Parts: sequence; C-alpha cells; structure tokens
Amino acid sequence: MKTFLGFLCFLLLSQGVGGLLYHMTEGSFRLWSLVARTSLFEGYEIYVSVVLIVAGLGMGAATAAVKKGGP
Repeated sequence: MKTFLGFLCFLLLSQGVGGLLYHMTEGSFRLWSLVARTSLFEGYEIYVSVVLIVAGLGMGAATAAVKKGGP
C-alpha cells in the first residue's frame, strides 16, 4: 500500500510541476505534462497544476502516515 501511495504521490507531483514548467517555459515541457496536452483544461492549466501539486503533497503526507501492515 505504501508503495502504491508513493507512486501516486510522485505521479501527481511530476504532472503538477510539469504543467507549471510548461507554462513558464512557453511549451518546452509539452510531452512531459498531460495537463498541457489535454484540451479539457484549456485556460486553467496553472490552476490544475497547482491543485495537482497540492494533491501530491497531501498524498505524500498520507504515505508517511500509513503503517506497514502484516505481522
């Protein structure tokens, strides 16, 4: 469970940071960010990227809080 949450944390953070880098560099990170390639978020890319970063940080906190299961 901890491994899955850690992977999800990484995925959310990388997509959020990639979206912000795409916007700041005017298109250099287009292949790296799904937010930049999705027309659904057109006009809201920065907000979606910030939400992804916050969700990734929350997922990281949840990962740290999960106790290792099993005997």
